[in-house]
Amino acid sequence: MPHNDPHTVSITVDAAPLTVPAGHSVAAALILTADQLTWRTTRGGGSPRGLFCGIGSCFDCLVTVDESPNQRACLVPVTEGMSVTTQNGVSP
Repeated sequence: MPHNDPHTVSITVDAAPLTVPAGHSVAAALILTADQLTWRTTRGGGSPRGLFCGIGSCFDCLVTVDESPNQRACLVPVTEGMSVTTQNGVSP
């Protein structure tokens, strides 16, 4: 449901609603608003991963955004109604 605060947007993270600051990256929104430091696990071993480089050079912060897998959370800005899903490994 859209809201009226121009400084925030509503997204879902693993189907849970979350209101986050507009203009932030998905990674920043997850860390600052959801206090979530990891959102992906590695294929081999299931080690937790989250923000590492923050500039899109690595692949630690991958998430699925609006059904598009392997998006770097540090580079994708949040938008109203966005659906973010955590990942297990790298999706094909």
